[in-house]
Amino acid sequence: MSCLIVQSDKTLLLEVDHEQADACRSAIAPFAELERAPEHIHTYRVTPLGLWNARAAGHDAEQVVDALVTYSRYPVPHALLVDIAETMSRYGRLRLVKHPAHGLVLESSDRPVLEEVLRSKRVQPLVGARIGEDAVIVHPSERGQIKQMLLKLGWPAEDLAGYVDGEAHPMELAEDDWALRPYQRQAVEGFWHGGSGVVVLPCGAGKTLVGAGAMARAQATTLILVTNTVSARQWKHELVRRTSLTEDEIGEYSGTRKEIRPVTIATYQVLTTRRKGVYPHLELFDSRDWGLIVYDEVHLLPAPVFKFTADLQARRRLGLTATLVREDGRESDVFSLIGPKRFDAPWKEIEAQGYIAPADCVEVRVDLTDGERLAYATAETEEKYRFCATTDSKRRVTESLVRRHEGQQTLVIGQYIDQLDELGEDLGAPVIKGDTTNARREKLFEAFRQGELNVLVVSKVANFSIDLPEATVAIQVSGTFGSRQEEAQRLGRVLRPKADGHPAIFYSVVARDTVDQDFAAHRQRFLAEQGYAYRIVDATELLAGDDV
Repeated sequence: MSCLIVQSDKTLLLEVDHEQADACRSAIAPFAELERAPEHIHTYRVTPLGLWNARAAGHDAEQVVDALVTYSRYPVPHALLVDIAETMSRYGRLRLVKHPAHGLVLESSDRPVLEEVLRSKRVQPLVGARIGEDAVIVHPSERGQIKQMLLKLGWPAEDLAGYVDGEAHPMELAEDDWALRPYQRQAVEGFWHGGSGVVVLPCGAGKTLVGAGAMARAQATTLILVTNTVSARQWKHELVRRTSLTEDEIGEYSGTRKEIRPVTIATYQVLTTRRKGVYPHLELFDSRDWGLIVYDEVHLLPAPVFKFTADLQARRRLGLTATLVREDGRESDVFSLIGPKRFDAPWKEIEAQGYIAPADCVEVRVDLTDGERLAYATAETEEKYRFCATTDSKRRVTESLVRRHEGQQTLVIGQYIDQLDELGEDLGAPVIKGDTTNARREKLFEAFRQGELNVLVVSKVANFSIDLPEATVAIQVSGTFGSRQEEAQRLGRVLRPKADGHPAIFYSVVARDTVDQDFAAHRQRFLAEQGYAYRIVDATELLAGDDV
């Protein structure tokens, strides 16, 4: 019996414990998106974007069909095979190429397709004069924009126009006491072979080192875009430590500093700062002849940056992320503007190799008091989540969990500042929030890393790109409604491997019979998709001292 069930709704069910499972996973990974990965059966979905990703990476319909037929337990639905072949055949009928006389040109091997897209009102402003019957001039600045539009029309263009090398800037990896892990090396090679694209790796799996590896391949000036100033300084620290780059070669372009160096690290926030309808810092993109642009946490790329990115299509672009889930549904923009997915490693696979810590995920359900229940029942709809997420009942349980793990490096994570301030005061722990200065943030993070602080209370400013390798326990008290993206980041805070080999523990404290419980169920979808089983325990048992 084979290990895969292929269904006509384009879902693939993989039996994880089957002896063929690993080989099958490798065969379907280039074109099928992993949706859920609980204990025994993993669910993949075949989508047009996934199939076009595969085509962009050099796979053809014959390979896709062969993988399905080889591993399917039952006959593969004929209609699905036809649909796969036809969907994949749409990629590449339109091509962006460099013409020796006319520059950037959109050409087609299928004239009716070109005629169809040129009739679109969204495409017409992006193109210039017609060159014969099968090609049309495209202004270089519209290279990204036209790829976006063509993808939306269902005719993704193959971008063969190439990249400029940019200004050369030599650097090497300083691999004296460390080396890129095998999967990091594969990620760098996958990206470099494709020219541009996205690498998907779990939090704690070393995405920064993949970025450094790509920079070593490019040997060129590099612009790195990150989520915040703390992240920018962590990137700089890692690059100085892991490469031949010196501190003087790396500039920070943030709210407090405006340094432009051969390697410049800028925050999304400063780039999207708008004054009188103008983005004053966009000149950074033109300030040097960049050879590589790295987008850290590309799933958080602010919508305005997409437009700027559309003007940067001649540069090699690397997107780094733990999850391609975007809460705004703009995954297709990442595909067209940054590039297709070039490498993806399942979380549990990297955990099995010992590169990230195993995690025990526990939902602690709290009963509201009668008074709290009544107040919740009569609250306005828009206030219900804030009310149930910040009740006194949750505070008591959170404090009990912190005491239970006394002496362990513990993060208490939430969304509402007044709730966090109160917890910080009761726990005698510092609070890091939006108005905490960068200098103080760095000082507190360093004290936590050194073990001088055991407990930190953090707002969502600490969701992203914060390297706290010894964090062992995370307690989530409130979140951004049902955000799976946020769940990925918060779990990632405790996944760095522990020096003592201990597993990580990720608690979510949830108010029973409220929207808090509904949102938690949505966030937990992410945990299930990544293969993390989570337990549900009752807070009263916990407070009575029962084992968690």
